Amino acid sequence: MKVLVATEKPFSGVAVKGIKEVFDAAGYEVVMLEKYTEKSQLLDAVKDVDAMIIRSDKVDAEVLDAAKQLKIVVRAGAGYDNIDLAAATAHNVVAMNTPGQNENANSVAELVFGLLVFGVRNFFNGTSGTELKGKKLGILAFGNVGRNVARIAKGFGMDIAAYDAYCPAEAIEAAGVKAAKSQEELFETCDIVSLHIPATPETKQSINYDLVGKMKKGGILVNTARKEVIDEAGLIKLMEERQDLKYLTDIKPDADAEFAKFEGRYFATPKKMGAQTAEANVNAGIAAANQIVGFLRDGITKFQVNK
Repeated sequence: MKVLVATEKPFSGVAVKGIKEVFDAAGYEVVMLEKYTEKSQLLDAVKDVDAMIIRSDKVDAEVLDAAKQLKIVVRAGAGYDNIDLAAATAHNVVAMNTPGQNENANSVAELVFGLLVFGVRNFFNGTSGTELKGKKLGILAFGNVGRNVARIAKGFGMDIAAYDAYCPAEAIEAAGVKAAKSQEELFETCDIVSLHIPATPETKQSINYDLVGKMKKGGILVNTARKEVIDEAGLIKLMEERQDLKYLTDIKPDADAEFAKFEGRYFATPKKMGAQTAEANVNAGIAAANQIVGFLRDGITKFQVNK
């Protein structure tokens, strides 16, 4: 079997070593395509591989057309909207992600608080800011990342609430977090809302003018989830009308130049930073390698995201 590791943003050296060890033990050949700059390089590399590991790299119908032998593609990380799932299914390719990796979830959660401390201290511009202690934090989606955000927030002495349409209120309350009855209630009652929802037909552009407009004076919206969940035009309009709101994200918006005019109230990292730690990098890569071996050798499809 031949496996391609295609990463425009490469794994760390330790992660690559771990990935190769998994495949060496299985007797698989590994091909590395790192820091590629043209899609044509990816199209050429996938021609004769049986499996592929990617990070934020896009696997669309064109890539799948070129990958005549491909049986499985694994996205090293939780989000998988960079894979065309319908096209993968049409090509009889199994698509997987690597959910539930504690290091990944913790990495994103810690970033949330890095952004928040930076935000409430007015981007360290020398003026007097505020503290997180005593503020009410709303967590939208209570999966692995949301739970880690709640864990860290307790250490800051914050009042914590969460809403998740797919997580029972009892499970949220059992984690020592108040369960909001709706996302509207979450926005209405919290000083800060942190987004951890996937990009689905239901959630795309759902964080809009009306919803964010329900936030209290001085509200802060944090997005370490997906760019697509934000209605950018609506949020820009709202921030023009309300000088008290802040937006902090590790996903540069399409309308970054327009958001940039909100000096002191908007910050975006240069690139997606959620899982950009050594620990998360290693964990997700090795998990992806193990899932490929499990599928090719034993037919395990536990983390399949297409049908």
